[in-house]
Amino acid sequence: MNDTITAVEGIEVGHWTDLQGKTGCTVVVLPEPNVVTAEARGAAPGTREYALLQQGMRVEQAQAIVLTGGSAFGLSSADGVVRGLEADGRGHETPVARIPVVPAAVIFDLFPGDAAARPGPDEGEMAYRDASDRPVEQGLVGAGTGATVAKWRGFENIRPGGLGSATRSAGDATVGAIAVANAVGDVFTIGGEPLTGGSPEPGPPALMPDPLTNTTLVALATDAKLSRAELSRLVVRAHGAMAACIRPAHTRFDGDIVFGVSCGTVEANVEALAEAAFGATAAAIENAVRSAST
Repeated sequence: MNDTITAVEGIEVGHWTDLQGKTGCTVVVLPEPNVVTAEARGAAPGTREYALLQQGMRVEQAQAIVLTGGSAFGLSSADGVVRGLEADGRGHETPVARIPVVPAAVIFDLFPGDAAARPGPDEGEMAYRDASDRPVEQGLVGAGTGATVAKWRGFENIRPGGLGSATRSAGDATVGAIAVANAVGDVFTIGGEPLTGGSPEPGPPALMPDPLTNTTLVALATDAKLSRAELSRLVVRAHGAMAACIRPAHTRFDGDIVFGVSCGTVEANVEALAEAAFGATAAAIENAVRSAST
């Protein structure tokens, strides 16, 4: 049984992983037509094509989403995905060329890995070529390879963060989530079980982390037919799940962001879908940390 984001029809996921350098990138390839949106709530995001995903923008469709390590350097991995999509004849139609739309977001994984190891265009294209609808590999893979959590209590408390994925149902519709856990905060299950230690109610941290050294990335996909405004409600609830499972979340030192994709025709209640997004996101974050520790 596939209980990962690729259970949503048409969604494919591929990874490129550098275990030695402790970095990597993950590509979520999208079927068309689709609608994409995103919301960043952390104060230190690193993104590409983010403005295009907001309400009122003319282009609402994308061909892929890139989640990557390498901090700002890793955004170049999206260039390789664009290259691969162009070679495959995919992109936004213009009078002179098809232009692939590939939103991307990064985590800071230059520590404790090799700061010189960063995904670039070639690595991005390899992740794109690796994409399939098989169940998503989880743990220390792709963008989750160098992800870490629980840094707010001091670097001696760091735990592996990893990459996880999960799905939830809402009537006939499916909502899938993929998460890269690279947070300042500690991680808990939705029921409050501590996965990385720490108190359920964060107090004054023992050591404030350096800026720009964190970020939890989430991509949601559903086979329900939604407008961008409706899809944004799923993104809001996914951020709610992030805040419930990561304590503290959305800090000045995190670039927390959620992408949302509607890529189907199933009719479903938006509020039910939003709660499915909450559950899928929480489970994906839990799966990321559990898989990274095994």
